[in-house]
Amino acid sequence: MSDALIRVLLADDQALVRGALAALLSLEPDLEVVAEVGRGDEVVDAARRTAPDVALLDVEMPGADGIAATAALAEAVPGCRVLVVTTFGRPGYLRRAMEAGASGFVVKDTPARQLAEAVRRVHAGLRVVDPSLAAETLVAGRSPLTARETDVLRAARDGGTVADLAAVVHLSEGTVRNHLSAAIGKTGARTRAEAVRIAEQNGWL
Repeated sequence: MSDALIRVLLADDQALVRGALAALLSLEPDLEVVAEVGRGDEVVDAARRTAPDVALLDVEMPGADGIAATAALAEAVPGCRVLVVTTFGRPGYLRRAMEAGASGFVVKDTPARQLAEAVRRVHAGLRVVDPSLAAETLVAGRSPLTARETDVLRAARDGGTVADLAAVVHLSEGTVRNHLSAAIGKTGARTRAEAVRIAEQNGWL
């Protein structure tokens, strides 16, 4: 089977998790881990250097999140398929990952054998999606927030005044207030902080 090895790139900011994934996948006779990175903005360069068949990307990483890295990889190294492996099984993440070009989405507590099989299936051109998450995504539907409302809520994660937010997103204070008000209404929240929390829980940010 040495001539049919599936080359795998791992991207996860937690070294222990990354190492464990590499060790588990390396036990499989047809899988070879050819690169490991800890930042989302290192994924494309590593893929160009090592020509992986499948990239396993975490969602939450410094530099660029796994969804942004998926989109960048799809453009820069289109021959590499992406399997998003995450702790955060949020419906919005699944939808955004698939829209960015991912072929699969599984949660990190997936048993090792199933994860290895997911890599094989993605490599074969099939889609692999955690079934419970797929069902939640269908129920949850798309994010109700517009792109601008999403930008404003992302900026609001760290707190700050309306003037601070306006400077970050390059909009007038009045426009920022309108977007915040709309986002609070659409999420069913009572406050800006609650709107951020609800949007994050649903993977809309």
